[in-house]
Amino acid sequence: MSSRLAPLYTPFTLNGLTLPNRFVMAPMTRSKSPNQVPGDDVAAYYRRRTEGGVGLIITEGTSPDHAAAANDAAVPRFHGADALAGWAKVVKEVKAAGGFIMPQLWHVGLMRRLGQGRNPEVPPVGPSGLFRPGKRVNDPMTDAEVADVIAAFAKGAADAQRLGFDGVEIHGAHGYIIDQFFWEGTNERADIYGGDMLKRTRFAADIVRAARAAVGPGFPIILRWSQWKQQDYTAKLAPTPAALEAFLAPLTEAGVDAYHCSTRRFWEPEFDGSDMNVAGWVKKLTGKPTITVGSLGLDRIFDGGREPVKATEAHFETLIAMFERGDFDLVAVGRALLSNPDWVNKVRAGELAALRPYDPAELAVLF
Repeated sequence: MSSRLAPLYTPFTLNGLTLPNRFVMAPMTRSKSPNQVPGDDVAAYYRRRTEGGVGLIITEGTSPDHAAAANDAAVPRFHGADALAGWAKVVKEVKAAGGFIMPQLWHVGLMRRLGQGRNPEVPPVGPSGLFRPGKRVNDPMTDAEVADVIAAFAKGAADAQRLGFDGVEIHGAHGYIIDQFFWEGTNERADIYGGDMLKRTRFAADIVRAARAAVGPGFPIILRWSQWKQQDYTAKLAPTPAALEAFLAPLTEAGVDAYHCSTRRFWEPEFDGSDMNVAGWVKKLTGKPTITVGSLGLDRIFDGGREPVKATEAHFETLIAMFERGDFDLVAVGRALLSNPDWVNKVRAGELAALRPYDPAELAVLF
């Protein structure tokens, strides 16, 4: 199997950035940054994954400079001199190991509750105050609040460039603030940020445009998005290929260089009548590079359970077949890299028997 995966160990260039292979470390929240400041242990954690063969690291979600962005005071922020100094150390360590890294900018929106995070007194914000269809938890965001969040993402992108990161990923998936604007179930606005599906892309497009203006044309911007929501795993923003094409067009025009297409199982078809997954459809419809993700290298999908998940080569053959026909350009690996910093190198060497299972109970000590 290691020889069959050889095409995934070839270089790839994204907006001038040449990566050594096609493997991406997926963003995974760890809650190991007290006061939201990444320490030396965080820098060492990412360096180990670089030394283990990862072509591109996308960091755990980081909070842009908005008081209501985070719901956990141990999730790292991407603003303030202390936190940015910590991220500068992360970049230094990854670069010393010859790696490439991008921060993920993540605003949780109405996934936050009053009393949570580093600013417990600050209320959460969202497009219409709806956590999910029919459940209102706050008032709609004001125009000023919308503008502040857009500016915070742009500032984060500029700081990423200044610190020496290789690009930036904007988190627009999983029911967080950008996805709350995308989804009709949580966006009932009557202004330019609400309405039909295309109008609901305006907030994300404005964030991408602001970030692009802040970093210029040669700095990669990735948008992570998903059909599913934490509030509803069966939700679909775009139920047909035609709807998906229309949905993506303004985002591509705004300046997205690549799409990180979040699914729970990468091998599952997205639409009836085709075996392509969502990353394949996004690449076909936009012409932009895509990252596929979803339970690669594990014997079962994420189900919230606490039992160890074994490493396996199940679905590797499907992965390479999809890659060889051009469905995606990069593949993100998540939990397997938590337990195995050198997962990419071990898979290349055919050492699957040496891989440790992913054990949620060990997360408190895994670095």
